[in-house]
Amino acid sequence: MAVRPDVPTDPARPRPSEGESTTVETNGVRLHVVRLGPDDGPPVVLLHGFPEFWYGWLPVARNLADAGYRVLVPDQRGYNESTKPAGVGAYRLPTLAADVAGLIEATGHDAAHVVGHDWGAAVAWWLALDHPERVTTLTAVNVPHPTVMQRTLRRSWDQRRRSWYMGFFQLPRLPERVARAGNWRLFERTMRESSRPGTFDAEDFERYRAAWEKPGAIGGMVNWYRAAARYRLPDRTAPVDPPTLVLWGTGDEFLRTEMARESVAYCRDGRAILIDDGTHWVHHEHPDRVAVHLREAFERGPMP
Repeated sequence: MAVRPDVPTDPARPRPSEGESTTVETNGVRLHVVRLGPDDGPPVVLLHGFPEFWYGWLPVARNLADAGYRVLVPDQRGYNESTKPAGVGAYRLPTLAADVAGLIEATGHDAAHVVGHDWGAAVAWWLALDHPERVTTLTAVNVPHPTVMQRTLRRSWDQRRRSWYMGFFQLPRLPERVARAGNWRLFERTMRESSRPGTFDAEDFERYRAAWEKPGAIGGMVNWYRAAARYRLPDRTAPVDPPTLVLWGTGDEFLRTEMARESVAYCRDGRAILIDDGTHWVHHEHPDRVAVHLREAFERGPMP
């Protein structure tokens, strides 16, 4: 495993004031990672979801870096500047979690505070289950424990209705064509309409489109959903060991809020915080508030 410096070249890479762009080799792929904060600060890994990339965490990452944390924000495999393996099997959740375990090791840390949103939260949950020694604390933003998610999909017509797009993404080639249509109109409209007014602006989508346009990116992004359907995971009922915070915007159009509370029951040391004026995109809508909750969770740390 190795880390080398990179030079930003396009809107999907960080500007000098936004962090340092690097490449980390881990688990057979190369991940583009943005680093912020002092080298000797407590490490934090922020994992983005769909259809984002490192940029989605920028306001929160800056806040944590200013507070003295060493913040690592990767493009996960299949996204933006990171490796985009061919084949659905390369995007199974245990493999994605192993990417992050290797990232933490490759950057010289034994463990890190791990925070994930959307698919990034699913990866963070699985990392805490498969590699708990790498996770100092876990924070999942608007995605439940994987067993809670699977059981809710089996039992709740309301959740299946909210998750209709997961079935659409199983189709070959069509989701990629639809996503590209109209200069990525579907992604932009979905993000705008499912968030509070003014959450995303034109500059944001200029940068998102630059990431979505990367060769192979849309196929890799959709393959996360295809892998979830083709490679069913067993229910994991053993308690999650690292201290866990479930942070949830209750206006989420895609996921039922009840799953936030249910997830805490699967944690040895867990708690849920609900943000009533937040949506699925709560880390964009209230980045400073989210950062405060994260710092409190980090400082609270493991139980004695």
